[in-house]
Amino acid sequence: MKTRLPAEAERALWRDKLMLLMESTSDGVYGIDLAGLCTFINPAGAAMLGYSVDQMLGQNMHCLMHHSHEHGHAYPEEDCPIYRAFRAGRTCKIDKEVFWRADGSSFAVEYSSHQIVEQGKICGAVVLFSDISERRQAERQLHRTNRELELRVIERTAELSGALAQMRELSAYADSALEEERRRIAREIHDELGSLLVALKLDVSWMEKRVVDRAEVAGKCRAMNRLIESAVENVGRMITDLRPSILDHQGLIAALEWQLQEFIETTEMECDSSIEVADDIHAPDGNLATAIFRIFQEMLSNVARHAQASAIQIRIQLNENSLVMAVHDNGIGAQPFDLDSSRSYGVMGMRERAMHFGGSLEIISAPGKGTLARLFIPLAPQKCEIVGSTKNPHGVSA
Repeated sequence: MKTRLPAEAERALWRDKLMLLMESTSDGVYGIDLAGLCTFINPAGAAMLGYSVDQMLGQNMHCLMHHSHEHGHAYPEEDCPIYRAFRAGRTCKIDKEVFWRADGSSFAVEYSSHQIVEQGKICGAVVLFSDISERRQAERQLHRTNRELELRVIERTAELSGALAQMRELSAYADSALEEERRRIAREIHDELGSLLVALKLDVSWMEKRVVDRAEVAGKCRAMNRLIESAVENVGRMITDLRPSILDHQGLIAALEWQLQEFIETTEMECDSSIEVADDIHAPDGNLATAIFRIFQEMLSNVARHAQASAIQIRIQLNENSLVMAVHDNGIGAQPFDLDSSRSYGVMGMRERAMHFGGSLEIISAPGKGTLARLFIPLAPQKCEIVGSTKNPHGVSA
């Protein structure tokens, strides 16, 4: 049967084991009494601070190596976390301070303080500490690297934003130039080709009256007249496709109503629509009106070409602050990634037109659930004495 050692001998044995443990660790370990005087320290801790073990025993540890903050400001003992913690019966762990060496240099330290209790009373504390200078330097380097990366990202983002703004300006200029060229071509076709066709029709009619006695020639004149009339109609359609004159002469609302009526007659689709214009509001004109009209055209064109819909709902609201246009069909819908594809040029064009004027285009769609396209354009407040009709062209009340 093993004989139990006396209590004093057992404590001495544990003390020897603890001393062996402290001497074998590379971290610093020291003890202090209630007055803050060193009662023990391991060789690694003494070497870390630049002293021998004997030089530190009995010394006030705060005054010896914790007397100042990192930048040299005095560190009062009453503010020291080590002393406050163990005297209050608590444990602390700190990694934002420094300890000072015998040669006056300092090093970043991580330390923790644990109270020593004997016979139910706090009689001091044991402090474990380690040099974390390399870790702190790595953290600072990481912080500098992150900051440099952030600055580069900010600079690159600014460059890209500037380039994107220039691209949008260029796109808007191209759209404006294209619309002006369309207007010019439509005017020339109307003035030149239209006039020639009318003159040709008059000449053929003149010839027909003078060959009534020659049935074959008279029939040929009538056939030529029909061809000329067909050419006049085709030219008129080409002129309208290039630049609807109603947009220039009667304004945006009338042009939207006309385009809606054309869509209904062409597709024979069931349509629920309303165009609401607040009192004393002047509809946008100029390049903004053209952009809105072209976006509306593209919305309807997409429905006609891709949606396979049987019904469509259209809501257009214009007030002093904004224009909101929503086109909702009951067609086959589309996957969101198809709408965001870099090859969806129609959608990209609509969004670019809207964004140039500070607006936005939202498209919500899912397979089998139709598609909703919603345009928002902010407007500067303005007044107009004459207000155009808001009744939609096919008799559906607003």
